[in-house]
Amino acid sequence: MPVRRKGPELSVLDFGGSYLMIESNGVASDKEKTRAESPIVLRFNVKKFDEAVKELSDRGANVEIKAFDWGTIGVIIDPEGNRIELIEW
Repeated sequence: MPVRRKGPELSVLDFGGSYLMIESNGVASDKEKTRAESPIVLRFNVKKFDEAVKELSDRGANVEIKAFDWGTIGVIIDPEGNRIELIEW
């Protein structure tokens, strides 16, 4: 992703017509963080959910599938304990 702004405590990346802002001073964890530790979830809407899950799994990511009455998501926990989700859109 192209860097829009980079500073000592904040970086901003161009992200498909929007931006992703990353700030310093976060807390890493070797397991999923609680909502109090990290109330933010990155959720990516994907057109081909099963293919996206397979690709991530093939690359070594552990994707947990969770079904709800409103849809199915794939949950990934990044190396610092942050939650990332995929949903078919």
